[in-house]
Amino acid sequence: MLFRTLLAAAALLAAPRLAVMPASASPSDLTIVTRDNAFLRSVQAAYVQPFTAVTGLPVQQETWEGGLDSLRTHAKAPANAWDLVLLDADELSVACGEGLLEKLDWSAIGGKDHYLPIGVSDCGVGAVIENTVLAWDKDKLPVTPTWSDFWDVAKYPGKRGLRKGVRGNLEIALMADGVAPGDVYKTLSTSDGVDRAFRKLDQLKPYIEWWSSESEAARILASGDVLMTSAPSGQIVTAAEKEHRGFGVQFANSLYEVQSWAILKGSPALRNAQQFLYFTGMPAVEVRLLKESGDSGLAKGLNDGLPPELLTTSPGNPANLGAGLRIDAGFWHDNLAKLKPRFEAWLGH
Repeated sequence: MLFRTLLAAAALLAAPRLAVMPASASPSDLTIVTRDNAFLRSVQAAYVQPFTAVTGLPVQQETWEGGLDSLRTHAKAPANAWDLVLLDADELSVACGEGLLEKLDWSAIGGKDHYLPIGVSDCGVGAVIENTVLAWDKDKLPVTPTWSDFWDVAKYPGKRGLRKGVRGNLEIALMADGVAPGDVYKTLSTSDGVDRAFRKLDQLKPYIEWWSSESEAARILASGDVLMTSAPSGQIVTAAEKEHRGFGVQFANSLYEVQSWAILKGSPALRNAQQFLYFTGMPAVEVRLLKESGDSGLAKGLNDGLPPELLTTSPGNPANLGAGLRIDAGFWHDNLAKLKPRFEAWLGH
């Protein structure tokens, strides 16, 4: 393992960025499953190609839309082909408790001390920090806005973009209404707090352009359909770079969550999955993902020595991480079934 790791460091300096090529899977291949095609391509370029070049181990990639029912179906299927899956915090907690996942042998993947504490659990190792920020077009708005400004359509006329869903929007609404980030979930735990969040959303409703996919959030900002939008920071950062646009991202009072790699119980590619996790947990490798996608891994030392322009937009930068609010997966596990129908009814009126 150590020898392969040393080889990997050398390979990373010379490895070209290759195109994603389709391949036929075999039963011995390692199959990793991520959330969408854009992130799949980033993982392919940053992780899969150098890993295969160094180890010679074939890797297949698939995507899924998430959800515990889908995970249970795959985990319990006699011919399950999934080995390593990207899970959110709720999926990870429930699936681990139900015995659908392998308990990690941390000594085989670098040790717990190698990662930020928020990326360490019995069945999962932190793969990526996803940060929903306030994004805006600097050419049209030369100030750094807050969520309060986001609601101020009189001072800053124009449409606003929000994800079409209740999760995250209630938190944003409360922060726009003056609730301190540390008090958001305490406020949402009361019926008065939930009512307050919906009343705040009422104020903005006529000006909202709803987005559903991460790429759509960047698109409506780039097209000028909205002046500001909530958006995954990585999407905005990479869009600004590719399109040479002056987009800004505001990490203060952003919302972040950790997605983790987990190995499905009984995976025949367990050893290969461990090697993949060991390899991709190296800071030098995680920097590749940051450059490809704008998303940050959770290895300690990842942000050390980054150039200022990359450090400023890294979700794992301690300054950015400390300025955000971590989404409470437990709150949403307990309340999503109740709040989602209310949000959908609110949308319809």
